[in-house]
Amino acid sequence: MEVQAIYKNVRMSPQKMREVVRQVQGMNAVEALAVLKVVSRKSARAVAKTLQSAIANAENNHGLRPEKLTIKNAFAQTAGSLKRFVPKARGSAGPIIKRNCHIKIVLTDN
Repeated sequence: MEVQAIYKNVRMSPQKMREVVRQVQGMNAVEALAVLKVVSRKSARAVAKTLQSAIANAENNHGLRPEKLTIKNAFAQTAGSLKRFVPKARGSAGPIIKRNCHIKIVLTDN
């Protein structure tokens, strides 16, 4: 059985998020949580939060045990970007793009 959790509109670039998401893909869910606690990146906290939500969904909604769950897929996809401008020399403006992402984690009990 597959269980998923999605964390939408995380205020971090998807490129930075993918580096952490790729580390835990294919791991046991409990081991992945332990790994994410040691990783010293801001994106690791968001991935750990999503993984905890997916584990809770599996326990409460489907009665699955967390020890038997593995991460089947983990994605960090692009979300809407905030576009801002910063003043530059001689009255011009330079663009700033503040990127967001969605994290999706799919667990399976195989």
